[in-house]
Amino acid sequence: MPGEVRVGLFLTHQRRADADPLAVLDDQLALVRAARDGGLDSVFGGQHHLSETLAHIQPLPWLARVAAEAGDMTVGTGIHLLALHNPVDTAEAYASLDVICRGRSVFGVGLGYRDVEYAAFGVPAGEKVRRFTENLRLVRELWSGEEVHADLPWTRLDGVRATMRPVADPHPPVWMAANSDAAVRRAGRLADTWMINPHATTSTIRRQLGLFHDERAAAGRGPLRELPLMREIYCAPTREQAVELARPHLAGKYAVYADWGQDRVLPGNDSFRTGYDELAQDRFVIGSPEDCLAALLPWRDELGVDHFVLRTDWAGMPVSDALASLDLIAREVAPVLRSTPAAAGPTRHE
Repeated sequence: MPGEVRVGLFLTHQRRADADPLAVLDDQLALVRAARDGGLDSVFGGQHHLSETLAHIQPLPWLARVAAEAGDMTVGTGIHLLALHNPVDTAEAYASLDVICRGRSVFGVGLGYRDVEYAAFGVPAGEKVRRFTENLRLVRELWSGEEVHADLPWTRLDGVRATMRPVADPHPPVWMAANSDAAVRRAGRLADTWMINPHATTSTIRRQLGLFHDERAAAGRGPLRELPLMREIYCAPTREQAVELARPHLAGKYAVYADWGQDRVLPGNDSFRTGYDELAQDRFVIGSPEDCLAALLPWRDELGVDHFVLRTDWAGMPVSDALASLDLIAREVAPVLRSTPAAAGPTRHE
């Protein structure tokens, strides 16, 4: 249904290097089961290589394991670093994941921002946009089952056809993550939708949504059928309790992002090297269920967001605290978000 609202969970699946990987795995699977049993609609996992401060399980084996616990939830990547990987391997691997998920997958892609990852894969910085766009084209063509041709420095395809294809028709939706204005415009031209990042402030994203919709219209793309938003959220009975439980872990997470250079790809002068209170302003959703809804409902009612992908645990947080937040989100936040369809955006129509 147009504008029907969905609510999902973004898994951290990161751990401090000295943490027990099996214990962290079990904690993350407990969150998946709680999201499933709480009636959430989707579950997502991301990708990093050579994570330095944090160990990061890779999304393909991880999401295949998650799918075994996910029930009817959609399973998605948020994101696959498409420019770093071979397009044939990507197409066949994520088609395989879609089969495992019985057609309920999302192919989330992005350019990434960490120089160490591009250096490790031998991709010069000046080539990453070209590799990203060409790889996306080739993945879609391979998924179509038609003959595919390419003569590129990193892949050659002479009329090949992929037999390992997704079961979603015509293919899993392509969500593109974007931080900079140029990347947001790229999402408007090339993707099924923009996977709105959790890092930028609300005011920045409001402005960038105009760029996205304008670029999409100029490219002559069809109806926008989904507008997903990622947000950092912690929900507790009171605002004070929510801040107390979330603050040390969120502050630690964004200190790592600052070390990685995440804020350097945001527009303007946004910086993560600041105090928590300034960092949280207009960015994090922390508080009681009423506080969380006050922060989230304008995204639905004013900007047309209809898929909320919420992250409520961070490396080092006790799983009991994350489960408590997730329980409140499932029982008191998600039903209200779903109670009214999202506002019609500039290009959403049937």
